[in-house]
Amino acid sequence: MEEKQILCVGLVVLDIISVVDKYPEEDTDRRCLSQRWQRGGNASNSCTVLSLLGAPCAFMGSLAPGHVADFLVADFRRRGVDVSHVAWQSGGETPLSCCIVNNSNGSRTIVLYDTNLPDVSAKDFEKVDLTRFKWIHIESSNREGRMSQTGRQCPAGPELPALPQGRNALEQVKMLQRIEQHNARQPPEQKIQVSVEVEKPREELFQLFGYGDMVFVSKDVAKHFGFRSSAEALRGLYGRVRKGATLICAWAEEGADALGPDGQLIHSDAFPPPRVVDTLGAGDTFNASVIFSLSQGKSIQEALRFGCQVAGKKCGLQGYDGIV
Repeated sequence: MEEKQILCVGLVVLDIISVVDKYPEEDTDRRCLSQRWQRGGNASNSCTVLSLLGAPCAFMGSLAPGHVADFLVADFRRRGVDVSHVAWQSGGETPLSCCIVNNSNGSRTIVLYDTNLPDVSAKDFEKVDLTRFKWIHIESSNREGRMSQTGRQCPAGPELPALPQGRNALEQVKMLQRIEQHNARQPPEQKIQVSVEVEKPREELFQLFGYGDMVFVSKDVAKHFGFRSSAEALRGLYGRVRKGATLICAWAEEGADALGPDGQLIHSDAFPPPRVVDTLGAGDTFNASVIFSLSQGKSIQEALRFGCQVAGKKCGLQGYDGIV
């Protein structure tokens, strides 16, 4: 019998990555150490990591036909990621990011050209055969026009229509509700495990706290609520998750914490590499590694430690090859 897959639902973008010896000053010319095209986006990156770890996985997200999409699909296939659930859109452009990675400290600066490409909808998700999956991870994304990931609007290109506030969050809620309805009809051993990532500090995304067996909340969201550590954030936000769920928060060099229904706070230290060279996708690596570990029947303590270990190793490498 074929092993069930892990499905990641969210964004895929083309990352154009320039590695520099130090961050450039504004309005200057300088050479980069190297440059590459790399498939990016949270859910896309998590698929890369899951595949490298040996998990059968699939990606679901939107793409627009063209050269960029051809590159991204070819790279998914090279990694062994199932792309049969990609929602091909007749309008819009595939998003891309210009990323500057500082080789001296591993920092990454991202400017995202977030195009008018429609997001995956609940109607798209209705076509998915849920019996093929043991785990579904949904990246919360509410794309508001063209914004950089540093919070600044990208002015280049034609004016794009604004998206209705919370539109995609509502679509994601419908997807999660469909999984809940499916699980209600299944015996315990056939139920799909569900995880949700709440990454951006936008009010309309916070409704997703109430879904999922595992909820990953970002440091940015925690700080938005005024929390100064992962432990403080978990205690303050746990009331938002559904009964029986586990809330997880990674805090960069401070490691990561988890809080479950038993009220016990679980911690893992970080595992920094000898030299940090590339932190692009480190959070996605952590999430994927935790999901992989839990899907293999490991405890939350083991999964947190494994997530921190793999994310730490990734920070010492350019890209993802070599994390295992």
